[in-house]
Amino acid sequence: MPEPPQDLSRLSLAEIAHLAAERRLSPVASWNPTHCGASDMRIARDGTWYHQDSPIGREAMVRLFSTILRREPDGGHVLVTPVEKLEIEVEDAPFLAVELKSEGAGEDRTLAFRLNTGDVVVAGPGNLLRLREKEDGPHPYLEVRDGLEALLARPVYYELVELALAEGAATPGLWS
Repeated sequence: MPEPPQDLSRLSLAEIAHLAAERRLSPVASWNPTHCGASDMRIARDGTWYHQDSPIGREAMVRLFSTILRREPDGGHVLVTPVEKLEIEVEDAPFLAVELKSEGAGEDRTLAFRLNTGDVVVAGPGNLLRLREKEDGPHPYLEVRDGLEALLARPVYYELVELALAEGAATPGLWS
């Protein structure tokens, strides 16, 4: 598995889009094994992955597990291979968007995000940004793939808000 980028600032958006497009994932949507059970794993709200209540410290393991993560029609999450499907608890979203890169302005703006797993996602029609209202206020999410989402880290969210306000529109918003 290639090493993910550590920092988006050194990459152009074209390079980021190329990285995102080249990411080849297993066809987890087509795998429907009969063996099911619990994985004793969970993903905390802050994006930390745990196994039996111990944090998984090896980033490569987290990246590997993230490639076989799937969202089920009932909203639950599973780790799936061709022969096994195991439930995994997800406290909020399975990914955390930890860095933002923006190029352009107005309708010509492009927004790219680096996730806590090192993956890169370019916001657009297939990867929508949205706000979900919760008891403690709005929470920003980015669609990653097939119903899986990334919660935007607070600094990333504030950076988006700052960009939207700088656009000067009557109703703040951004294009990508």
